[in-house]
Amino acid sequence: MKKFILLLLLLVTSVVVLAACGGGSPQEDPTTDGATGSGSTEQDLLAKVQEEGKLVVGTEGTYPPFTFHDEAGKLTGFDVEIAQEVGKRLGVEVEFLETQWDAIFAGLDAGRFDMVANQVGINPERQESYAFSDPYITSKAVLVVGKDNTEVKSFEDLEGKLSAQSLTSNYAETARSFGAEIEGVEGFNQAIELLNSRRVDATVNDSLTVLDFLNQRPDANIQVVDEADDAAQSGLLFRKDSGAIVDEVNKALAEMIEDGTYEEISNKWFGENVLE
Repeated sequence: MKKFILLLLLLVTSVVVLAACGGGSPQEDPTTDGATGSGSTEQDLLAKVQEEGKLVVGTEGTYPPFTFHDEAGKLTGFDVEIAQEVGKRLGVEVEFLETQWDAIFAGLDAGRFDMVANQVGINPERQESYAFSDPYITSKAVLVVGKDNTEVKSFEDLEGKLSAQSLTSNYAETARSFGAEIEGVEGFNQAIELLNSRRVDATVNDSLTVLDFLNQRPDANIQVVDEADDAAQSGLLFRKDSGAIVDEVNKALAEMIEDGTYEEISNKWFGENVLE
């Protein structure tokens, strides 16, 4: 009887061992990447871009002179040319995906693009969640109102007034800091439309954008009434774990500045070096 029980125990043990070793699919090493690439490391984005020969760049496409469509419908602008030159120096093609400003961070988070080129202001809050390239543009915030507006003459006058802003922009934060209520818009052109129709009291935006608009539309019914004291800097935007590709982009920007390519692009769009 004891021998029978012993043999039965040995048989059960053998079956359990065989079941554990065979039949099922092998366990994946959790330290390796799966097919989705969800476990990608910092180096992987650069390797992916180089392997595919393509850098996917998110941009607004409605924010002249940085990123917009010309009369022929072609995407162009200062940021567009900067991104294209960066891609050239990385040895890859640049593919642009256009999206509204307020969706641009979510698009980057979701991996729709590898980099954002859209004059994204560098600030501590964004640096907590994202990686930036070295600054490639310096500008100031300006306060814009209608020519017939006599109530708003400075940033301090924004208290209780309605300002048209892209909700997640630095300029919305500037307007809020002076007590303004915010009317959300998709971009600068819509802000100007609301200003001209007197549906808002003001808008805060980039000095270079407003300068370009007034050069194109000298008869526009708007005026700049105040300028911020502090200059703001913008950088190319990446996901926080992008790692090595940020270093390579910084090298490309440094080379562009050193060999005069950056100044050539800047002079084309602004008539001056906008990094200094």
